[in-house]
Amino acid sequence: GTTYTIPDSVTAIGEGAFQCCSSLTSVTIPDSVTTIEYCAFYNCDSLESATIGNSVQTIGVKAFCFCNSLTRVTIGNSLQTIGTLAFYSCNSLTSVTIPDSVTSIGERAFEGCTSLTSVTIGDSVTTIGSSAFNSCNSLTSVTIGNSVTTIGDWVFGGCTSLTSVTIPDSVTTIGDGLFLNCDN
Repeated sequence: GTTYTIPDSVTAIGEGAFQCCSSLTSVTIPDSVTTIEYCAFYNCDSLESATIGNSVQTIGVKAFCFCNSLTRVTIGNSLQTIGTLAFYSCNSLTSVTIPDSVTSIGERAFEGCTSLTSVTIGDSVTTIGSSAFNSCNSLTSVTIGNSVTTIGDWVFGGCTSLTSVTIPDSVTTIGDGLFLNCDN
């Protein structure tokens, strides 16, 4: 496999920069980078670990979509937005901690992450997009921070292993089918 360290002079990872780089196994994104753009690591199917630096504010749409070997993601403490489909179908990812800097989780951001067992959503998140954790059928526990006001449609639909979720008092809107087919 290939490990790639992005040099400190880089400030953005452009659209499709590493798309379909099938031998890439590990990547470190330095603190100089502020944006990971659309499809930057899309379908890097051998990528096992990604370390996202402390200045990255945005993980773009489909940035790590279909990274089927991704087991570890370390997210720096400046991230504000996790884009739509950002980690869609990353079916080896086992846990995610979304730092307190994040304010929104995009639609379908972690949909189909079938190995995800636990999620911690930080205290700055106000919006969880529709289907954000849909079909995460290994998910057993979710901690939702106390700034969330809006939980979209089908966020935990098909999360058949989910046994408990605490929804904070800050929530004012809950979408359709929030726990659709959550038999436990």
